[in-house]
Amino acid sequence: MDALEHLIGGMGTGLLALLAVLWLALTAAACLVGAGLWLLPSALHAVRAVADRERTRLSRWGPEIIGPAAPPAGLRAALADRAVRREVRWVCAHALFGLLLGLVGATLPLNAAHDVTFPLYWRLLPESEATAALGWWTVRDWPGALSVTLFGVLSVAVIVLCAPALARLQAWPGRRLLGPDAGTDLVLRVAELTATRAAALDAHATELRRVERALHDGTQNRIVAVTVLLGAARRALTRNPGEADAVLERAQEAAEQALAELRAVVRSILPPVLADRSLPDALTALAADCPVPCRVDTDVPGRCPASVEATAYFVVAEALSNIAKHSGARDAGVVVRRVDDRLYVEVRDDGRGGADERNGSGLTGIRRRTEAHDGTLELASPPGGPTTLKVTLPCGS
Repeated sequence: MDALEHLIGGMGTGLLALLAVLWLALTAAACLVGAGLWLLPSALHAVRAVADRERTRLSRWGPEIIGPAAPPAGLRAALADRAVRREVRWVCAHALFGLLLGLVGATLPLNAAHDVTFPLYWRLLPESEATAALGWWTVRDWPGALSVTLFGVLSVAVIVLCAPALARLQAWPGRRLLGPDAGTDLVLRVAELTATRAAALDAHATELRRVERALHDGTQNRIVAVTVLLGAARRALTRNPGEADAVLERAQEAAEQALAELRAVVRSILPPVLADRSLPDALTALAADCPVPCRVDTDVPGRCPASVEATAYFVVAEALSNIAKHSGARDAGVVVRRVDDRLYVEVRDDGRGGADERNGSGLTGIRRRTEAHDGTLELASPPGGPTTLKVTLPCGS
């Protein structure tokens, strides 16, 4: 049962809390002779360590509990800090009630197991030891042994019914005293939104630089070549009309190349297939153009917001580009699922692995685009492979 696991886990932190309380008591006693001030920082550090462990434990079984960002600097600041005072109150309460409830949670199943299996071995026990688990009932015959078993069954029922309530009672002081002050969640959310806005601006600036670079290095050069060739053809018409046709043909080819590059730039901003058809169709087209054999598995009922689809397309396009350039993979796969108000994108390959955001492989751009939509990114790429990139995007209901 989860509740018993919670209770026993709380017993562990209760033992640590008891040690911290004893250390605090020793420090307080030492203050009477003037030596406690030297011990107080270590005692408060012990309290903070136990409190952080309890926060981690409680966060695994329910809403996350966020602790103070850093311990106060200086003894006076620590004593004046409200979070420290609340931690001291919690450690005293948990050392008593949390440990007691944990002991109850640990012993009740053992007692129930003793009573349920009692008829199997009671005849082997000395008469003075043939008792129920709690020792209040001495058994001398089979009806008494079966009665102990019945009591054990009732104990199991009590455990099933009462253990969740005991676990909640044990966790209540920690959730009340170790949580952040009122308004902390709002401050953290504002900080998160500020970072997300900065990431969105960075991603936008990076995209503008990419478009500018593509236009400057490609399309602009082609158009300049067309202008030069048209000037040469005009001069050839007056000097040698026979050469003008060849020059005009070269100018036409340059103009067609400039138009193709311009179309590529436009498609990279928002692919027409994404706007005209659907995200699965756009991803299928991406996979078809990938040099590495790639399978696409999509389950996206309906349409997502255009910005979300564009981000998912960018993630897959950048990931497949990385696979083709860096992974040495022989096979790749793209899985896209929409579940409720979340869009899940997974790109994997069987390449050499070792992908790292710090190596300039485009992963930083993927993370920025993802976080700009309040999404998450997970990368698993051990040396030797395989590499799996998972992105989650909120897409509305």
